Amino acid sequence: MRTALLSLLLLAQPLAAQTPMGAEAFAAYTQGRTLTFSADGMPYGAEEYGPGRHVRWSFLDGRCREGRWYPQGDRICFVYEDMEGGPRCWTFWREGGGLRASFAGEGGGSVLYETAASDEPLECLGPEVGV
Repeated sequence: MRTALLSLLLLAQPLAAQTPMGAEAFAAYTQGRTLTFSADGMPYGAEEYGPGRHVRWSFLDGRCREGRWYPQGDRICFVYEDMEGGPRCWTFWREGGGLRASFAGEGGGSVLYETAASDEPLECLGPEVGV
């Protein structure tokens, strides 16, 4: 009996890892944190997750975009200020010590991996001022 139960638990772990995060789990994991992501082993960007589903994104160039996220089925979608082309929707999974995100939009195929997490806010440059 114990062997059968242990076998079932071991089989269930990979299935649970393949279940996308829902909105509640995503909010609980991200709120109050700044996560850094990589793609293909290269730094990609960082996002600060605030209260009320508020986000701030940067491609690690010091420029930040304010936005919000919302759930859509098993996806988490993001809308940012001055963004063209509609929302950017991703499917998130807990994997190892962080998140894996797969882009769910046109073209698909993009996969991001969480590489760092901090409780510090995202560093953003001030507004550009012309002469």
